[in-house]
Amino acid sequence: MEPREKEEKRQHSTAFVPYSFYECRIPEYFINVPMHWHREFEIDYILSGKGEFICGDDRFIAEEGDLLILPPNMLHAAYPYQNYALVYHALVFHPVMLGAGSNDRCTVECIRPIMNGNIRISNPIGPALFNYGEIKDTTDHIFSYAKGNLPQLDLLLKSDLLRLFWLIESTPEATSRKDTGISYSELIRPALEFMMKNYQENISIDQLADLTNLSKSYFMGCFKKAVGVGAIEHLTQLRINAACEALSDTNKMISDISFNCGYNNLSNFNRQFKKIVGCTPNEYRDTIKR
Repeated sequence: MEPREKEEKRQHSTAFVPYSFYECRIPEYFINVPMHWHREFEIDYILSGKGEFICGDDRFIAEEGDLLILPPNMLHAAYPYQNYALVYHALVFHPVMLGAGSNDRCTVECIRPIMNGNIRISNPIGPALFNYGEIKDTTDHIFSYAKGNLPQLDLLLKSDLLRLFWLIESTPEATSRKDTGISYSELIRPALEFMMKNYQENISIDQLADLTNLSKSYFMGCFKKAVGVGAIEHLTQLRINAACEALSDTNKMISDISFNCGYNNLSNFNRQFKKIVGCTPNEYRDTIKR
C-alpha cells in the first residue's frame, strides 16, 4: 500500500541537505513518539535509559547501546518504559544518501530489498551481536558527521552509511527475509493516516473501521496489536502531543490550544493532559520555557 500525500508534517530532508539529526529525550522533550511513518530511513541510537519501541509489527524494549534501523514508510513509535528516562539520537535521511536512485547491482540487490521490505532488519541491534564493535564505531562516526552538518562531512556521512548497511547485511543474525504472514500495522495504516490528519475532529471507531474495510471488533484487535494501545487512547496521545508542541512553541491561550487539538471542553482537556503528562498545561508551559 502506497502512503498518501502527508505522513508526517515535519520535513526531515531536502534535495540540498537530505538528512536531519535529532536529540530525543523521553519524557523530558516529549511524552512519547506516537505511531507514524515517513518516506526517509531512520537510525535511532540509544544513549541511556530504556524505552518501548514499535517498528512495524515488532514490539520490544531497547536500552543503552542498542541501534534501530527503520526503512522508509515503516510504522514506528516510541514510548516510555517503567520509570526510565530515555535518551537517544535519531538520524532521518533520504534514500538518496544510499544511492537509491541508481540501478547498479548493489542498489538493486542490497538497498531496495530493505526499502520494499523483502529484507527485514532485526531490530534492535545490540551488543550481543558478534560484530557489534564495528557497527557501534561506524554509528558513532555517522552521528558525529551528522551533528557536524558540513558539506565536506556529508561525504563521510554517505560513506559510513553505506558501510553500516554493508555490516548489517553481512551479519546473518541482523537480517531476515520478508514474513508472508498478516501485517497488522499495514491493515490499520489508513486509519492511522486519517487520525494524524484529523485528530482535531470527532472520530469514531466505526469510522476508522470503515476506512480499513475491517469489522469493528477485528479492527480494534488489529489496532491494539499494531500500536500497543487502543484507537481512542492513541487519538488522545496525538492530541496531547500536539498540545505539548503548541504550549512549547506558541503563546496561544490554553483554551485555544485545547479547541485546536480537538477538545471542546477545557476541563476535559486539562484532566486528560494531567493524566498523560503528569502536570497541568500551565505547569508544563512554565517548565518548558524556563
